[in-house]
Amino acid sequence: MLTKEQIAQRIAKEVKNGQYINLGIGIPTLVANYIPAELEVVLQSENGLLGIGPFPTEEQIDPDLINAGKQTVTMLPGSSLFNSAESFAMIRGGHVHLTILGAMEVSENGDIANWKIPGKMVKGMGGAMDLVASAKNIIVAMQHCSKDGKSKLLKECTLPITGIRCVKKIVSDLAVLEIAPEGGFILLERAPGISVDEIQNKTEGKLIIKGEIPEMSFN
Repeated sequence: MLTKEQIAQRIAKEVKNGQYINLGIGIPTLVANYIPAELEVVLQSENGLLGIGPFPTEEQIDPDLINAGKQTVTMLPGSSLFNSAESFAMIRGGHVHLTILGAMEVSENGDIANWKIPGKMVKGMGGAMDLVASAKNIIVAMQHCSKDGKSKLLKECTLPITGIRCVKKIVSDLAVLEIAPEGGFILLERAPGISVDEIQNKTEGKLIIKGEIPEMSFN
């Protein structure tokens, strides 16, 4: 199975030149470390940062520069800082081309649940609902199964929904999948050493397999 870093590295291949991108808390923040140097993209954080760079080295750490996940970050030349009202106006105005975020569940129709687990205290849903309602493209970084082995790619989400029919692609620790227009997970790639049968067995929702499925490439 892929490590969190490998998931982020594979997602970085989906990034296109000129995009404004929001990186969610968790695995998505690691994508900043793998974006090819030849691409000009602008990373946005909903707490009011535009132009985020890779994670800082120990010498670069500035406690005043943090992302929405309270992690210290670096800022690239030409970056800007602003209040959260302006940040969410940017998001709600449809100016973010790509949102990469984590999820606890994704349904075969592209619904996402990523903000609340019943019975556990949650301080709020953050910017997730605005992001999934407004971004042009949404990619999910997630574990394929829960710690007890249950699939997190489902026919229907069981947890409170964050957004409906919004997810376009998923990169899990087992596979790269795309949501079919008619519903279902189209299997595009499999993690090195992982068989199609294993992915099938660990996917509760409808899995669509077309021909030979290649192993993931990270280059």
